[in-house]
Amino acid sequence: YAWDANEEYLFKAMVAFAMRRYSSKSTTQISNVLLCNVTDRVSFWFVVTDSSKNVTTVPGSVVEAAIRMNRNRINSAFLLSDKTLQFLKITSTLSPPVEPSTPVWLIVFGVVLCLIVAGIVFLVVSGIQKRKKKNKESTERENLEEKVEVTVTLENGLPCEVLDLKPGHINGVFAADDERFTSL
Repeated sequence: YAWDANEEYLFKAMVAFAMRRYSSKSTTQISNVLLCNVTDRVSFWFVVTDSSKNVTTVPGSVVEAAIRMNRNRINSAFLLSDKTLQFLKITSTLSPPVEPSTPVWLIVFGVVLCLIVAGIVFLVVSGIQKRKKKNKESTERENLEEKVEVTVTLENGLPCEVLDLKPGHINGVFAADDERFTSL
């Protein structure tokens, strides 16, 4: 934005406000703040005169302390920050550390609790899967045993294999004995 007479007036008013707040005296007026060597790049220096004597200047340490105490108000008035509005010889104030809305211990507790819950869910799901797999294997065994029972027959209490009577299959038991027995 352009630096004009209105902006100068606002700056003088903010410095006068800072001086009044710092010294608790209502004697500092806007006319007591003098701007000198104003450039196009908005660079200048200023002095504050004592209103009771109007000739002597207020010591620099008092002005520095007043500006340091009210720096955030001055920055806010111009919509600037400590990086954009610099006062030479006055160190910038550090903003207070940002405190999270939730305490750190609560965040750590939540993470640990989530890990525990995830572990329990994993154990339950893997147990259910193992049980299903075990049940499936046992039913397959039962089906296999039933198939085995079908293929093995018992004659006179002894297990015998069922003959495969496909065409072209030769029963080895009767192959060699055909000549020994007489035909009927």
